[in-house]
Amino acid sequence: MQINQNQFLSIEQLKDQYLSPGKTQTEQKSAVNQGISFEDILRKKSVVQETGTDLKFSKHAANRLAQRNIELTRNQLERLNDGARKADLKGIQDSLVIVDDLAFIVNVPSSTVVTAMDQTQTQENIFTNIDGAVII
Repeated sequence: MQINQNQFLSIEQLKDQYLSPGKTQTEQKSAVNQGISFEDILRKKSVVQETGTDLKFSKHAANRLAQRNIELTRNQLERLNDGARKADLKGIQDSLVIVDDLAFIVNVPSSTVVTAMDQTQTQENIFTNIDGAVII
């Protein structure tokens, strides 16, 4: 391995060099020269956390959405993210978040929607294993 201009390679660069046989050395060098700084990555991650756009859906929740023909609009998704953020600020671990006629159980520390229901599944109005609720 040659180290050019007294620059050391990062683990990622080494991984790309040895585990990506399809890339030529020229492609690898140009990717290194156009790399993103740690500060940029940290700033981007902070913005994602502040805007709450990192809410994910568990496989179970995704299946429930598909089975129940629930399609979220961009506005509803933003409000769901807002509800999860508010639950986090209050220290809630497992929250019921109600958006319009949809109910979601969100594990707040992992930012994961655990399950989703529409008003036909919530007729009994009984929710278990939650320690808080947010109605948006």
